[in-house]
Amino acid sequence: MKKRFRSGGLAAWSIHHPVGISMLTLSVLILGLFSFKQLGINLLPHIIAPDVLVRIMDPGVPASIMEDRVTRQLEEQLAITEDAIAIESRTTEGRSAVDLSFPYGTDINNALRDASIRLDRAKRFLPPNDEAPVIYKRDPSQIPVMELVVSSNTRNSVELRSWADYIFSKWFLNLPGVAAVEVGGGLEREIHIIPDQEKLAASGLSLQNLATQVQRQNTDAPGGRMSGHGHEVTTRAEGRFHSLRDIKQLPLQSEQITDYEDIDDFLQLDDIARVRDSHKDERLRIRLNKVPGVKLSIQKQPQANTVAVVDEVKHRIRNLQKQHVIPEDIQLAIVADQSVFVRHAINNAARAAGSGALLAMIVIYLFLGSLQRTLIIGTAIPVGILVTFIIMQAMGLTLNIMTLGGLALGMGLLIDSTIVMLENITRHQAEGEVSEEDAIEAATEVNSPIVASTSTNLGALLPFLFIGGMSGMLFQELIITITSAMLAALVVALSLVPALGARIKYRAKDKNIINRLISIIKVRYNSFAGLFIRHPLVTLLVFIALMVLAVLQISETRRIDLPQVDEGRVMLSITGDPSMRLDDMDSAVNQLEDLLLADDNVQTLFTTSGGFVFGRSTFENSNRSSINIQLLPVSQRDISSQQWAARTRKLIDELELTGFKVYLRVAGVRGLHLTRGSDDVSIHIRGEDLEKLRELGEEAVRLLE
Repeated sequence: MKKRFRSGGLAAWSIHHPVGISMLTLSVLILGLFSFKQLGINLLPHIIAPDVLVRIMDPGVPASIMEDRVTRQLEEQLAITEDAIAIESRTTEGRSAVDLSFPYGTDINNALRDASIRLDRAKRFLPPNDEAPVIYKRDPSQIPVMELVVSSNTRNSVELRSWADYIFSKWFLNLPGVAAVEVGGGLEREIHIIPDQEKLAASGLSLQNLATQVQRQNTDAPGGRMSGHGHEVTTRAEGRFHSLRDIKQLPLQSEQITDYEDIDDFLQLDDIARVRDSHKDERLRIRLNKVPGVKLSIQKQPQANTVAVVDEVKHRIRNLQKQHVIPEDIQLAIVADQSVFVRHAINNAARAAGSGALLAMIVIYLFLGSLQRTLIIGTAIPVGILVTFIIMQAMGLTLNIMTLGGLALGMGLLIDSTIVMLENITRHQAEGEVSEEDAIEAATEVNSPIVASTSTNLGALLPFLFIGGMSGMLFQELIITITSAMLAALVVALSLVPALGARIKYRAKDKNIINRLISIIKVRYNSFAGLFIRHPLVTLLVFIALMVLAVLQISETRRIDLPQVDEGRVMLSITGDPSMRLDDMDSAVNQLEDLLLADDNVQTLFTTSGGFVFGRSTFENSNRSSINIQLLPVSQRDISSQQWAARTRKLIDELELTGFKVYLRVAGVRGLHLTRGSDDVSIHIRGEDLEKLRELGEEAVRLLE
């Protein structure tokens, strides 16, 4: 017995110590449940593309000047960043965008630091600008997990923007997992000071002098400390404006007026200028289903749980509404919610895994005919999954479509190993070997095959870890999860299954339909096996022919990076002639909105006319607009998003919008770029003559169409 115990390894020890294995299993269950609660939930793995992006905004500057004075300077300085393999720039009116690309596997934080140093050197050659350059990495966590549109039937755009910016957005900053709350769009409040030129000249002040005095006096200055009898007071001089009246009564200094006998003799701003409470020029308009509004974007922390953050935000909104903190005239509409796609993907994957486990247990019961042995497999499955959760949590992985896919595949391998172990013990018991030593002998027989099969599967997965590019980064968590599930399956099959299987008494039963069917298959297989053995050359040729056919079929199969997901999100972009007025652009956008809202498949339209808004960054360009179209769920419409987009293109062409180019495409997964572009096909045409390049580009579009 001692010899058998030594040769039986872990399986033999488990059979001798069933109580110990049970206690270890309970410990693993508790630790696995704790690890499961700690796992983050996201749609995709956290992948940061090896790109560093630089953006400089200078509204109103022509594209040619931006290219000559800004873009070229950035390119010259950033091109010498260490390990940079490509640099790409795009220049439009008031905006310069430069993208740096690095090899996959580069430490993007070090690359961002090096590029920031180069950008600091480039600032010496850039023209003065009120807006500082922005440099950041392409991180999917920077994409808002939730976007709201705030609108009102009674408040004007200035009041709505002020309420959303200074009151509403502050309620979400202290929520767990929320990194930032950014407000964009609407009209920002602005105080206009309009001097009377004659009175200004009579006072001896210039416009520059007037602006300097207003700016200098709108500050709070420290006043030092004042000591008294037994106490000390810290003082400050309050100078910031709190009302329109404070600005109007601002005293001004003038070289021509020096005799001030009374406080009323001071020259006040209201004496030489008109002060008006107004707003900044309207350069961009935001609407939801043609109703003007303000956009509110909520970003999560990189390691935060997407679903949990969105749930916290929605819960806070419901509480604010119950407490009447949100006025009755305010309407809130969710235009983007990343948790919806995450929930659907996670639920579908979990449902598929659960269905697979249930079907596996049913098949096991049909073959073994024992409910107790079926429950052993049913117990081994969640134990193996929880062991995988422990490994995932230790390696910093999250629950996403990749890890859940790997978990489902690993669960199938878990069932394979446990069935081999349990079936062999059951077979020995059916032959009359019912002692503990016989169970150890049965487990020892399949120890090596189970370890060998698991090692073979692990060896087959090893090359996938060396796949480069974005695909390798995307599937890395899938491979790690499958590997973890395989190791968990190996441990469970060699410990828990033999410990429980050896304790079940064998009871002979009549053969059922499944057993009779297996007997028939055995007889047929024996006859075919003899035929294969007698004609080995023919057998080999048949399998070679089948392999050739399989290779031909694979070569003709369409290849895609990821399967298309019909989320019902369609992006429509409109580009007009240069120097187009915002009203002219908005008139064309209104026609498109009317056309789209008349379609029963359209759920919401989120329109940005005159540029775009990303977080708090606003890009103003009167000849550019976009409409984010959200269709009904796929179960509530009879056509796919691609079919709807193709049909809508024809309707848009019938509008004959002269001077406008309209692009319509189905949006993919946000934050995922498997190539340097975000489209299926990207064509780059290089040259120095912009007009010739434009002609070639339009010709290429016509040829592709």
